[in-house]
Amino acid sequence: MQTMEDRVLEINSGLLREVEEKGGVKVSACYQCRKCTNGCPVTFAMDLYPDQVMRFIQLGLKKEVLESSTIWVCASCETCTTRCPNEVDIARVMDYLKQKIVAEKADPKEKKVLTFHQVFLDDVRKRGRVFEAGLMQTYLFRSGEIFSKIKDLSILEEMQLGLTMVRKGRLNLLPKSIKGKEEVKRLFKDRP
Repeated sequence: MQTMEDRVLEINSGLLREVEEKGGVKVSACYQCRKCTNGCPVTFAMDLYPDQVMRFIQLGLKKEVLESSTIWVCASCETCTTRCPNEVDIARVMDYLKQKIVAEKADPKEKKVLTFHQVFLDDVRKRGRVFEAGLMQTYLFRSGEIFSKIKDLSILEEMQLGLTMVRKGRLNLLPKSIKGKEEVKRLFKDRP
């Protein structure tokens, strides 16, 4: 099996053009200073660093980018974006890549992160804000995590934490509404 280093690199600018046109970010401005990667708080969990994702996009390595864990591990904290001397909005690129995978109904490497992402957005779409207790319940069932947590009894720890949060006023048992719910719904119109 050939490793990435053994292959002849063929540059394909299609991915770069797509990300710049549809994603609205000038990835070609990245000159690999690595400030994004050096400031990122979650690189320990990434298979490609943010600067590598930018370079792979520039080189058109679509498969490597879209099959990486990095775009799903990204916390969208925007540290990378604020550190970039060329104002490349790296967090926006990561979001665009997530949306691309969802739109193409591709199989993401981090399925549980995608499930959480979808549950979170569904909650915002429905209520205009997140209802944490409902979000966690829905996520546990959709991801299948509930079964492993019941099996290893860690569900008891989670329930204890939830009760503590309720007692301290940090977790609501009923969802709250917002005034601009219709405006939020309009934001989600034409979105997957």
